[in-house]
Amino acid sequence: MFVASAAWAQASADKGDPRCEVWKRELGFARSVADHDAGAFAEHVDASAVFGVGGPRRTRGREAIVAEWKGIIDGSALELRWYPDQVSLAPDGRTAHSSGPGLYRDPKDGGVRLRRFGSVWQRGGDGAWRVVFDGGVQPPRPANAAAVQAFEAGRRDQCPAEI
Repeated sequence: MFVASAAWAQASADKGDPRCEVWKRELGFARSVADHDAGAFAEHVDASAVFGVGGPRRTRGREAIVAEWKGIIDGSALELRWYPDQVSLAPDGRTAHSSGPGLYRDPKDGGVRLRRFGSVWQRGGDGAWRVVFDGGVQPPRPANAAAVQAFEAGRRDQCPAEI
């Protein structure tokens, strides 16, 4: 069964399954922060995106979001790593929701917290998926070594069969 699932996932990714396209974009989005690449980060954000949805403070527009995230992108304010573990596609075929765990490490005191994120993606006229809404879906919670290890073990670079 595992072989069939793995084969399906690869076949889906190879055929351009939109869920797998979003999966890859989410990983690329996370990589832009890990690589401290503000330009690549901006390429993943829609011009009219809203970040901080579900929270008390929202940031609107790509330029404002990139400016607000500067300390996260360059790693000075926060080390942030995340990956998707679920992707759902809307019936319109051009809107998707991804979610998964995020690991937050404070560079000042080394404190580590975990939180789930949720992002809404839309496929633009150029065919690229970009985030239109982004936010945490639960309050951050402290993470011990076992929780960090589980976070690391959960990352999948390939789109899984069941997303």
